[in-house]
Amino acid sequence: MTLRALLLYFLRLGTIGFGGPIALAGAMQRDLVETRGWFTREDYLRGHALAQLAPGPLAAQLAMYLGWLRGGAFGAALVGIAFVLPSLLMVLAISFAYTRAGGAMSAVLSAAFYGIGAAVIAVIARSAWKLVRLTLARDFILWFIFAINAVVTAVTEREVILLIIASGMVMLIRARPMLAVPLLEIGWFFAKAGAFIFGSGLAIVPFLYGGVVREYGWLDERQFLDAVAVAMITPGPVVITVAFIGYLVRGTPGALVAAAGVFVPCYLFVIGPAPFYERIAGNARVVAFVNGITAAATGAIAGAAVVLAKRAIVDLHTLAIFAIALLLLTFVRRIPEPVVILAAGVWTAAAKLPLS
Repeated sequence: MTLRALLLYFLRLGTIGFGGPIALAGAMQRDLVETRGWFTREDYLRGHALAQLAPGPLAAQLAMYLGWLRGGAFGAALVGIAFVLPSLLMVLAISFAYTRAGGAMSAVLSAAFYGIGAAVIAVIARSAWKLVRLTLARDFILWFIFAINAVVTAVTEREVILLIIASGMVMLIRARPMLAVPLLEIGWFFAKAGAFIFGSGLAIVPFLYGGVVREYGWLDERQFLDAVAVAMITPGPVVITVAFIGYLVRGTPGALVAAAGVFVPCYLFVIGPAPFYERIAGNARVVAFVNGITAAATGAIAGAAVVLAKRAIVDLHTLAIFAIALLLLTFVRRIPEPVVILAAGVWTAAAKLPLS
């Protein structure tokens, strides 16, 4: 298997891969380990574990690790670009249409996003529940950390980074024997965001909300919810929502700087510890610290779902869309999330429901 073949694979996965980090990571295991045999099961598991231990979007970091195995730091960079580029280009196209739509087209888009917002809340709520089942198990302390972060995020309407770090420290201690916005400011903010995503790309949502809406006022609440929706209906990593936000703030340069700000830290978190991974993988303190942060981030996602729901579910129509979407995603196992979200948008656009 050549690096070129690997790049073509991730270019394809980034173009058609839906379902979020868990689904994308599962596709890599199925395609690259079981079907093509390009990597051993041990290679994949090491990469998956490293992606969970390090901050950053899980699927993108796993892809970069596999690229590192075949081509070192250069291979990791190329794979990361191939994986992210398709969804970045799609988001740029949607951003362009979103900001320039006028007249009847603007009304159609507004009606579509009116329904999409309610469906997105169902996706976020279900994703938070899946992460709860995946990461918290029966550990009382992790459940407590999750609950505290969920409540604090829902009440303050922002992700408290010091609380996230403190959550990791709690688990670490337990493991012991005892608008005309400068591009530099945009890049710095999104670099901080990229350094605090653990386990799932959705973990970035509460952090972004607290920054771009509450603190800086770069976007209003409707625009932010639309940004999350755009990430849900495009393939590839969920955190590509930052490109839509960056575009609304400073156009194409803002989108590119925001995307780079998020993905460069996660690239460094892969290629930095990768050569020494065997030494840290089984370290109980490292694992405990990450478990605490992951539980906290999961709680923040749940809290963010409450915050965004107050903006998206505004009447009986959106409440019905939310309920139907949640039921479909819960009980119809094979239905893709983007299909549900797009269906909600098409329905409200076609019905021309009145906007709040």
